Amino acid sequence: MSAAHVLVAAAEGGVIGDGRTGANLALGVGLTGVAIGWLSLARIAGRISTGNAPTGALSALAVGVAGTTLAVLHLATSSGGPGTGNGMVGAVAALPLGLIAMFLGRRALTRSRHTGQGADPTGHERKLGPTP
Repeated sequence: MSAAHVLVAAAEGGVIGDGRTGANLALGVGLTGVAIGWLSLARIAGRISTGNAPTGALSALAVGVAGTTLAVLHLATSSGGPGTGNGMVGAVAALPLGLIAMFLGRRALTRSRHTGQGADPTGHERKLGPTP
């Protein structure tokens, strides 16, 4: 099964549940992306001391793209209109969540590069070569 078929099956709700399942999946993915993006921004600002900000930023970007894609696929494949029980309103609400996750991820990635925050969260300089 190709990735396109998996995304279409997820957007349609797959074989489990009704038409709202795909919209709920898109909402959950979008909300997860927003949380990851917010946490990576908090890491850059120094409000939390765990995690890796550039990795979190890239994760927020990827999850935001996935949530937006799932929402668009659900909107494209659902029949009827709002209020028919097929999850169109949930998919419409998931679109901005995915876009916000992408925005937060991009902002965190830009800030982490601007502040020079490296991949080592402890602040120690890494050395190349064998360790003694």
